[in-house]
Amino acid sequence: MRVFFDTKMRFLMLCCCFSSAVSLPLHASSCRLQGKFRLNGMHKAGDMVLGGLFQIHFFSAYPDLSFTSEPQHPTCHGFDVLGFRQAQTMAFAVDEINRNSNLLPNVTLGYSLYDNCLQLGIGFRGALSLASGQEDQVTLDDACVGTPPVLGIVGDSSSTRSIAISTVLGLYRVPMVSYFATCSCLSDRQKFPSFFRTIPSDAFQVRAMIQILKRFGWTWAGLLISDDDYGVHAARSFQSDLAPSGGGCLAYTEILPWGDNPDELRRIVDVMKESTARVVIVFAHESHMINLMEEVVRQNVTGLQWMASEAWTSAAVLQTPDLMPYLGGTLGIAIRRGEISGLKDFLIQLRPELHYNNSWMEAGGTLCTGQEKLENVETEFLDISNLRPEYNVYKAVYALAYALHDMQQCEPGRGPFSGHGCGNLQRLEPWQLVYYLGRINFTTPFGDQVSFDENGDALPIYDIMNWLWLPDGRTEVQNVGEVKKSASKGEELTLDENKIFWNFGSKQPPRSVCSESCPPGTRMARKKGEAECCFDCIPCSEGEISNSTDSMECTNCPEDFWSSPQRDHCVAKKTEFLSYHEPLGICLTATALLGTFICATVLVIFICHRQTPVVRANNSELSFQLLLSLKFCFLCSLLFIGRPRPWTCQLRHVAFGISFVLCISCILVKTMVVLAVFRASKPGGEASLKWFGSVQQRGTVLVLTSVQAAICTAWLVSASPAPHKNTQYHSDKIVYECVVGSTVAFAVLLGYIGLLAVLSFLLAFFARNLPDSFNEAKLITFSMLIFCAVWVAFVPAYISSPGKFADVVEVFAILASSFGLLVALFGPKCYIILLRPERNTKKAIMGRGMES
Repeated sequence: MRVFFDTKMRFLMLCCCFSSAVSLPLHASSCRLQGKFRLNGMHKAGDMVLGGLFQIHFFSAYPDLSFTSEPQHPTCHGFDVLGFRQAQTMAFAVDEINRNSNLLPNVTLGYSLYDNCLQLGIGFRGALSLASGQEDQVTLDDACVGTPPVLGIVGDSSSTRSIAISTVLGLYRVPMVSYFATCSCLSDRQKFPSFFRTIPSDAFQVRAMIQILKRFGWTWAGLLISDDDYGVHAARSFQSDLAPSGGGCLAYTEILPWGDNPDELRRIVDVMKESTARVVIVFAHESHMINLMEEVVRQNVTGLQWMASEAWTSAAVLQTPDLMPYLGGTLGIAIRRGEISGLKDFLIQLRPELHYNNSWMEAGGTLCTGQEKLENVETEFLDISNLRPEYNVYKAVYALAYALHDMQQCEPGRGPFSGHGCGNLQRLEPWQLVYYLGRINFTTPFGDQVSFDENGDALPIYDIMNWLWLPDGRTEVQNVGEVKKSASKGEELTLDENKIFWNFGSKQPPRSVCSESCPPGTRMARKKGEAECCFDCIPCSEGEISNSTDSMECTNCPEDFWSSPQRDHCVAKKTEFLSYHEPLGICLTATALLGTFICATVLVIFICHRQTPVVRANNSELSFQLLLSLKFCFLCSLLFIGRPRPWTCQLRHVAFGISFVLCISCILVKTMVVLAVFRASKPGGEASLKWFGSVQQRGTVLVLTSVQAAICTAWLVSASPAPHKNTQYHSDKIVYECVVGSTVAFAVLLGYIGLLAVLSFLLAFFARNLPDSFNEAKLITFSMLIFCAVWVAFVPAYISSPGKFADVVEVFAILASSFGLLVALFGPKCYIILLRPERNTKKAIMGRGMES
């Protein structure tokens, strides 16, 4: 490379502008060519000349790059028929433009084409020769300007040569339109300001391959690249674009050696064999693939799905019976195929004597007579059914022509340059052509739109090819789709999967993944130290889900939902409360209704026997009030059953508190009346009865109950009980419960009931030994003992019971205490009324007391 760049610098110094006082006027100047390169070429004169660089020969001997008295002629050999056809395509395009009166009227285009012999140094010589011209001396005008020897260059076919050439030509803004250089680095406008191309960049080719990978779910692939700009930049694009696009990751990246290197090729094939990746992407040239496939065949490595870059997709040398068992089914990216009307007739009419330079003939070859009938011969040269690079050459020539045409049509005073000026074809400066070239927009006869973006890249479009291995042993490369980019739809992949030939026993696309996809209900966890595509599938935790494949994380379900058993969707949480439909709720409801029915039955019995001594002796009005309050106690327990609602939460404790205070108040007043009656039976005790008349009894009950009503009212106003969804007890259930709102108010309510119960118990306990055969104080004492025992046990049980079981405990306490009061207070009386009526007399009740 140093030799080439030294030559470059020396060549640029050859053109020396100087004033000639002897042979030229004082105001004129001239440039004299210090030396010439001897290159293989083909030329045609014209008003304006376009340059071209093509690969006409495969090989060359490195010539002496220094300038000597005797020009050095590079020795090139290995005639490239397709490269020669590409050069002739440019000649055809120029002739076609000259015949078109609507394009560049009154202007004749010429061309000057050179052979690069597949060598950077020779290609670079050709480019400098095109830029400098072959005139021995050029006379310049006062401004030291003039039309350059060539207006633009079509070429080069190699990314490496295009980078080197465009780096220099870009300094002088000489436009260069490549038809085959795909390196994405050439899109850098800072480095290559005058470079354009009619072939898509490798960046687009990489994205096209990534789309194919995604289409078939191939997330694990190997990458083989050539050791040049073409391969290196493709690898960079893959590494930067593959993972972010969701197309997977690379199992390995290997650089294919130039030339024959058996050890390195053996190592690379070993890597391919050991890898679990079944897809191999190759960004390299035909020569690399030839050497690689020799080792693949030697080790008999089958079962791989190959993906080819455009450099070898159409390589006929690889489509042989020996290689198709391995390469059959290859998917490749190919340059857009086009049709060029009239090209075949032009190629048939070619005659050696028509060329200015016959140096493109192979050394030692036989010169054609010109009388041969080419149309009767089937040759690769005349097969125009698959024009791909040639189509790009054709578009490149027309792009330069349309740019010149647009410049020619510029109206003075309305131009794009300083002072609204226009470019002059006779005094053309390269940067002016670059300006117009960046703004061309035309459609080819084949129907493809041609324009360049801000980076000099054409609208990208690729064909997708598939290597078909026919049963008779023949091979065919068939078009199975395309990938293109448009302003409206962006990048779009079209693929006919039914046409694709898969070289596998299943006749189906292979699986190429490092780890199988994680199903819904799991998340991906990357394996430490391995590629991004290698991961474990971890089940989502309880309460979390993932509803898509390959989820990176699990998401929490909303508060009222829980994860399904498969962890792939959220389901509504089960709700839990003391329901009327569950066995426990049914039992408690039945018990409450039974207690209510018994109270009603006892009340009816007492009403029917209200004139009997047993009923009258026990203060029948208070007994009726007590039975009614017990009935309310039983019924209030039903408010604790069923789904909690605002009104039931507010009413349950209010009804419970008031009902029990009413009940205990009646019992307390009855106890006080018993004490007063027996105290009045003693001498001087009559006065005590005046404080316990009917009015006083009712008033006392009302006052005591009103206190509880006031407590409940304050509770409801300050911190009313309300329904609450509790998710703390069970993560997969919602426990509906009533929060008390104010624990203090609830404690005061229970404390007031307890105070009255204790007071009743104490009074009844003191009156238990009063002389009476039917001393109700004993029954009250026993009933209060049961009541207090139930509610003392209730407090710790209530606090420690979660969810609906707290309601069960409270309902049980209500029913137990209510039944205790009902049975203890009214059981003996009902027994006498119903079963021992002979004892339901005043004498029987009072007799024993009097005898004692």
